[in-house]
Amino acid sequence: MAERDIIPPKHIETEFPVIDTDPHFTRVLRYMRPADYGVAAVTAAAGPAGFMLMERMSPSQASQAALRSSMRLMGAIGLTAGFLRAYNKSSLRFWGWEENAREVEMDMREMVDKVKNKEPLYGVSSLSPYMQGVAARNSRYSQIFFHVIPWFNFVNHNQHGVDTLKYFRAAEEELEAEARTREGRL
Repeated sequence: MAERDIIPPKHIETEFPVIDTDPHFTRVLRYMRPADYGVAAVTAAAGPAGFMLMERMSPSQASQAALRSSMRLMGAIGLTAGFLRAYNKSSLRFWGWEENAREVEMDMREMVDKVKNKEPLYGVSSLSPYMQGVAARNSRYSQIFFHVIPWFNFVNHNQHGVDTLKYFRAAEEELEAEARTREGRL
């Protein structure tokens, strides 16, 4: 892929380090904190709870079957909203918009291990470099617009808005330290 084919993401000044401007869907899920699951659960429960409260305050006189259907719908809406809210919170940490020390450490460990095992950092893609760029441009920061359309990154590409050289340097340092340790034992 020619250097001219890559459109770099806009650099945004953040208080915390940027890990990834377009994290893959599964990576966002793996990096979720227990607090994110709590936010998802509370959000999921808020829909049916609010519906029950409204029904108690001003009964609709609907049949039991209609109320059950409405509760199932509110449960589905609540679960969807809870998942999107938790996913969004995790994404904010990838972008460096919220405190992310835990995620920075997890990212460094994951990427250094990939470098040491000679694996591609962001996975292998069957798409052409051009289509990878299109996918990256379409999904980068898409979680900001979740309230209109949920859009996730399901494409492996190498356009993540971070300098990957830091992973290679850290892997080299670890390999040198391991070599010195082995030499000291001999």
